[in-house]
Amino acid sequence: MRARGFGGGVNDLFTRFGDSARMSIIRTALGALALSAILAIPAAVTAVAQPDYRACFGQIRGQAQQAGVNAATFDRVMESVTPDREVLEFLDRQPEFRTPIWDYIAGLVDEERVEDGRRMMQRHQRELAAAEERFDVPATVVAAIWGVESNYGQNMGKRPLLESLSALACEGRRQSFFRSELVSTLRIIQNGDVPASDLRGSWAGAFGQTQFIPSTFLRVAVDMTGDGRRDIVNSVADALGSTAAYLSRSRWQSGLRWGYEVQLPGGFDASLAGRDKKRDIDFWRQRGVRMMDGATLPGSGVRAVLLPAGIEGPAFLVSRNFDAIYSYNQAESYALAIALLADRIAGLPGIQTPWPTDDPPLSRAERREVQERLIRAGYDIGDVDGIIGSKTREAVRDMQSRLGMEATGRAGGKLLQAMRER
Repeated sequence: MRARGFGGGVNDLFTRFGDSARMSIIRTALGALALSAILAIPAAVTAVAQPDYRACFGQIRGQAQQAGVNAATFDRVMESVTPDREVLEFLDRQPEFRTPIWDYIAGLVDEERVEDGRRMMQRHQRELAAAEERFDVPATVVAAIWGVESNYGQNMGKRPLLESLSALACEGRRQSFFRSELVSTLRIIQNGDVPASDLRGSWAGAFGQTQFIPSTFLRVAVDMTGDGRRDIVNSVADALGSTAAYLSRSRWQSGLRWGYEVQLPGGFDASLAGRDKKRDIDFWRQRGVRMMDGATLPGSGVRAVLLPAGIEGPAFLVSRNFDAIYSYNQAESYALAIALLADRIAGLPGIQTPWPTDDPPLSRAERREVQERLIRAGYDIGDVDGIIGSKTREAVRDMQSRLGMEATGRAGGKLLQAMRER
C-alpha cells in the first residue's frame, strides 16, 4: 500500500484539485458544536441531518477502545470535532483532465525543485546522513520524496485530520478503511507523538513532511531525535528517518541504482515492457538495449523496461529499488518522478530522449507565468501557485479559443508563447 494510502501528498501539484462550495447541511447545522451537543440535538433536526453522526461516533468509540484508545481520550478529542463533509466530494471525484506524463514530470522535476533540494541537502545534512546510515537508503532519494510530498516541508496540507476522517468514516465509500485511519489518528494523539492541532494534511488523511497516512505512521515512523516522540510534522529528522525506514521495509537494496535511461533498438517489441516484466539483464543485452552513450548494459540481475510514454518516448531500465519507491505511492509516474529528482539532486543529467509531443511541458515557474498572464487578461483563477487546477484549466480553454487554438485546457509551451506574443 501507499505510504499515505491515497489522497494526500504532492500538495503543490495539479494532482490536487481546487475546493468546491463549502459545507452542506451537516456542517451548517452542527457548526462548532461539541460532541455532547451533537448527542442532544432534537430528533427533528437529526432526522434532516445525514448521516447520524451520533450513532456513527458511538460505533467508532467501541472500535477505538478495542484498538487501545481509552474512553477518556476519545471523549476529550472527539467532543469538539465537526465532520467536514466537503471531503466527500473528493472521494468520488474523477479527474476531468488526464495529465500527460511529460507535464507530470515537468511539474515535479524542474530546476526550482532541484536547486531547492540541493540547498535542503546542505541545510539538513546531519538529519539526512543519520537516516541514510541507519536505514541504508540514499539521502538523495529521501530528499526527493520530501521535495515532492511537501515541497520540503512548505506545503503539508491544511485540512484537520479529525474533521476529514470523521466525515469519511461515517459516509461514502470505504468507511471501514477511514474508521481505521481515524482510530489510528486517535492513537497517535494518545501516544503523544503529534498534537491534535498539528494533525493537518490532505483530504484523505495524509500528513507530515513526507505525508504518511495514520496507520502507516503507527507501523513505520521512527524517533530519530531521541525525545520519545515520532513527530513527522515538526521534526525534519523524524520525517526523513521515517521515510528511509519505509523504503527499507519495502526491500530497498543497498548499492543498487533504481535504474537509468536506455536506448532501444529499432523494432523493439513494446509488449516486453512493463514494471512487472522483469528479465535477467542478459535478456535485454541480447535484444539490443544499450546505455544512452551506446555502451553495453553493465551489471547483473533482473531488470524491467519502462516506457512511460510509449515506444516513441524515453525508455528506462529499472530495478527492484524502483519498486521500493513505487510502494510509497503506487503509481509508476510518481516513482519515476522521485527517481529522476533524486538523480538530478545528485548532479546526474535529466532525461535525454524528447517526450513524444510538439507542445513542450511547462515548469512550475512557467505555469505561474501563465496564471499571471491569465489574471492580467481578466480571469479569476485564484492564487498564482503554479498548480493547474480546474479554474486555471477553464481559463486556459477560453484563452485558447480566443487565440484560435484548440481548446484543450492544457497549459503547454505553445500557449505560453502565444500569450507572450499577444
